[in-house]
Amino acid sequence: MLGHRFSKYIPKGQSPFDKLFDIFKQLLTYTSGDVGEALSWLTELDKEYKLTDKDYGIGDFINDLRDKGYLREEQPGSGAFSLTAKTEKAIRQSALERIFGKLKKGKNGNHKTSYTGSGDEMSSDLRNYQFGDAPEQISMLESFRNAQINHGISEFMMSEDDLMVKEKEHKSQTSTVLMIDISHSMILYGEDRITPAKNVAMALAELISTKYPKDTLDIIVFGDDAWQVEIKDLPYLQVGPYHTNTVAGLELAMDILRRRKNNNKQIFMITDGKPSCIKENGSYYKNSFGLDRKIVNKCLRLADACRRLKIPITTFMIATDPYLQSFVDEFTQANAGKAFYTSLKGLGEYLFEDFEQNKKRKVR
Repeated sequence: MLGHRFSKYIPKGQSPFDKLFDIFKQLLTYTSGDVGEALSWLTELDKEYKLTDKDYGIGDFINDLRDKGYLREEQPGSGAFSLTAKTEKAIRQSALERIFGKLKKGKNGNHKTSYTGSGDEMSSDLRNYQFGDAPEQISMLESFRNAQINHGISEFMMSEDDLMVKEKEHKSQTSTVLMIDISHSMILYGEDRITPAKNVAMALAELISTKYPKDTLDIIVFGDDAWQVEIKDLPYLQVGPYHTNTVAGLELAMDILRRRKNNNKQIFMITDGKPSCIKENGSYYKNSFGLDRKIVNKCLRLADACRRLKIPITTFMIATDPYLQSFVDEFTQANAGKAFYTSLKGLGEYLFEDFEQNKKRKVR
């Protein structure tokens, strides 16, 4: 017999399709789901960085996208494509992997609380048996060990005092509303702030649907008004010529959470600007020149109302103006919530860390 033979390990690289698909998914987010524009950008990148070779070109990639069900042709022979649900999910999965790639492996798919007792899931903690504990909770190994220690091994004997049971933990369910600012300032000053916000929203949606399927996530966008969007619509979000009606967003978030039956409720708000708009008697009251006390007071009243309803608001502020940070501080104090002053680069990490941390609380 020759035995084992060892040779140098040569890792398999990405296929040409997978390499291009990773880039294409990111471009789709930047172009708000415009397939034609994303493919044009990909072609330009190919010219500059030589992404393809003589054996596999952009045309082959487009054919593969269509054959694998990632694109549908709007009309036969038109050359115009739109995204499929399969692509939308792939974009969300990609966002989750990029932003929250440090998720601990092997965690259970529910949020644990610090409360123990007649819960849902076995933990590693042990305690003495109490009347009413279920038989399946008994740890036979530890119980036999106690019996041998307490009574010896010559004649086996086990009493109630020897029994040890595994503690149970409650699982909490959480309802989350994510508010995204789509006012015009999200693309002002040459900085794209809406794309990172979309990536975070898509990653959070994918995390909840896969890791915490019993939770709910609702997405709200707010500009002059506020409205709810479906998770599948996230790649297509665009900034509009809007002011920032934070009040409308909070009112809609509270209305959604009022209908949710979970005890644990929370609001995440991603914004880069000051509240500059409210709606009164069917018309808009706007002021873009500094903080308007009339608008600010309405925001603070809603923050306080959420506090009384035990709905914490976590604000992710992606602007550094001192007077805006002062407003966020006042808003956070009224709600007894939290605020993060973060760059676009750290937005996802902060949000997910806070999301996981909040799931450990339980409102009674």
